[in-house]
Formats: sequence, C-alpha cells, structure tokens
Amino acid sequence: MSLQAVVFGLLRDLFLIVWYFLEAIVLSVIPRSLRRRKSVAGEIVLITGAGSGIGRLLAHKFSDLGATLVLWDVNETGNQETANQVRENGGTVHDYTVDISVSDNVYNAAEIVKRDVGDVTILVNNAGVVTGKMFLDCPDHLIKRTMDVNISAHFWTLKAFLPSMIAKNKGHIVNVASLAGLFGMKNLVDYCTSKFAAVGLHDALQYELVFSGKTGVKTTVVCPFFIDTGMFSGVKVKDPLMTLSLLKPSYVIRNIMDAVLLEEKMCILPRLITFAAYIKYLLPEKATLLVFRRLGFDVCMESFVGRGKKD
Repeated sequence: MSLQAVVFGLLRDLFLIVWYFLEAIVLSVIPRSLRRRKSVAGEIVLITGAGSGIGRLLAHKFSDLGATLVLWDVNETGNQETANQVRENGGTVHDYTVDISVSDNVYNAAEIVKRDVGDVTILVNNAGVVTGKMFLDCPDHLIKRTMDVNISAHFWTLKAFLPSMIAKNKGHIVNVASLAGLFGMKNLVDYCTSKFAAVGLHDALQYELVFSGKTGVKTTVVCPFFIDTGMFSGVKVKDPLMTLSLLKPSYVIRNIMDAVLLEEKMCILPRLITFAAYIKYLLPEKATLLVFRRLGFDVCMESFVGRGKKD
C-alpha cells in the first residue's frame, strides 16, 4: 500500500470519527419521546428475577406493549404473583421456578421454554443478590452466591438463548448491572466485582456480535444507582447538597424501557451521572476519593438492611 493511500485512509477515518462524535451529540439532545421506537408486540421476553422489584415492573411494561412473557425466579410464590397480576391485566405469561445459579437448571428450563413457548427474542438478565458486608466479613458461600447469580447466570442464559438469536440475526440482550459496575464501593466488594463483570460481558459481547456480522442482535446494559425496591433498604447518602437518593422504581423502569425500545447500548441512572462515569479515569485518585467521600460512598452501606441480611 502506498504512502498516499495510507494517509488518505487515516484522514478518512479521522473524518468519520469526528462525524460519529457529532452524530452522537445531536442524538443526545433530541428528546427520547421524539425518537423512533421499535415494537415488542409479539416478542417472547424472558425476565429473570421476575418475582419482585424491577423484574415484576418490567413484566408489566412488556406485557402492556403486547409481548409474551416468560418469567423466571427462584421464589415460586413471588413469581406466581407476578404472573397472576399480568394475566389479570390480559397479558400472556408463562412462569417457571428456576434457580439460575446452577447451569443445568438453566439449560433444562430453557428447553422447556422452547418447547412450550418458542424461541426467546428478548432476554432480560435482571436477577441479582447483594450481601452488603465488608469483604473479609463475607463468608465464602455468600461470595460464591453473589457471583453465581449476578454474573455466572448471565453466561448460562446467554448460552441457552443466544444461538437462536444469532441464527435469525434478530434479538435483544438486556443486562441489568448497576452503577456499582462502574464505581467501586465499601461493603460491596463482591457485588461490585459481579457488576463490573456484567458490564464487561455486555461490552465484549456487543463487539463480538458486531464483528461477526450479527448486527440484528442488540445489547443494552443498565447501570442504575441503588433502587428503592427493598434490596438496598437502609442505604443513606450523607451529603445534603449532593445527595443521590434511592431511585424511584417508576423512574428506573421508564428509563430501562426507553433504552430497550430505542436500542441504546448503555443506560446509566441517574442520567446526570453518565458524565462522571466517562471522566472517572481522567480524575486524579485524590480527586476521586474526595468526591466519593463527599457523596458518602465511604459510609452509605453501614446502615444497609436490605431485605434481611443472611449469614
């Protein structure tokens, strides 16, 4: 290749980078309400952790839009309650009691779903657990449980349902991670590790799909701050001038659905934190520690209760 061709290629790529950057800026200022949304009517949507909280609310939203639901949860009672609520509202739903931390359970349940319902076209990896202890106070079995549910299960569900999406070049993977997958926090070492892994899984998978020519299979990762669903009950952020209060479930659900329907790659909540996530690695370490202390990240988990601590 001649020098002239190399220079031309570099200039072309530079122009495209600037163009894509400007395109992203323009899109960011267009209200979501004015942007084109895809339809999920008739899609088969599988939601893990559907027995309560965000999983239950997502089930209602997808059902309202005409999707067929497949609900998985280890909590049989809670999962049935969600399913019954959806049915009462006229939705089509199939509920299964599944412990997604065990790969064979996932694969066996997946075969039943394919037989009873069909190929899953939207997979929402939502199930999650939190220990909320100092790292050295976390017993091994709880660390393993956190990793099994919060990240290993993503691998098992993806291996079960991604092949049909790839074969059709159509589908959507939604991984519900956390802001703790972008920022480390005290008393959340195991949880942060699992959520950083979930963000990394999303990042690597999206590139693998694109580079394999499977651009019809979309991916979205959701990184919310603590949500007021009971999972992080007791958490307090100390600074009254810069408080990140627990997010309202309605706010989180609205933004998750927007991100899915607009096929956004990443959804950080609250949205004002997006900039902080981008500049985190540009700030000096001392500046980062100052901001974290200012927000109370050093003590906010000390009052953590959750849905009841387990030993």
